[in-house]
Amino acid sequence: MTAHTLRYYERVGLIQPVGRARNGHRRYSEADEAWLKFLHCMRATNMSIREMQRYAKLREEGDATSLERRKLLEDHQASIAGKIIELQRAHDLLNHKITNYKVIEERIRIGGPLLVEESESELATAT
Repeated sequence: MTAHTLRYYERVGLIQPVGRARNGHRRYSEADEAWLKFLHCMRATNMSIREMQRYAKLREEGDATSLERRKLLEDHQASIAGKIIELQRAHDLLNHKITNYKVIEERIRIGGPLLVEESESELATAT
């Protein structure tokens, strides 16, 4: 993480201010590092800062909030699963189109008849 990100996370309450060395550099504990890795992972999955703040607040409240934290993560996991399905459909469509263009290009190379572009309904059934 960049220093800018760390300062921002401190400012919005995702991480608590940490101790500093004599030269002014921040000194993070192993627990801090684990938390930062978790936050980094959540951002990589497009979890909003607001949801991360909600999770961090619940985390600070302790084990009594474990059910709420788990629910928050399960909701986010379900959101990711939906996006994976959407991306897989898009990926399949791209593969289909790329394969079609390779066939067209091969036919051009050997002088054969060209394929006609599929209609939208044919593309929908391909995915």
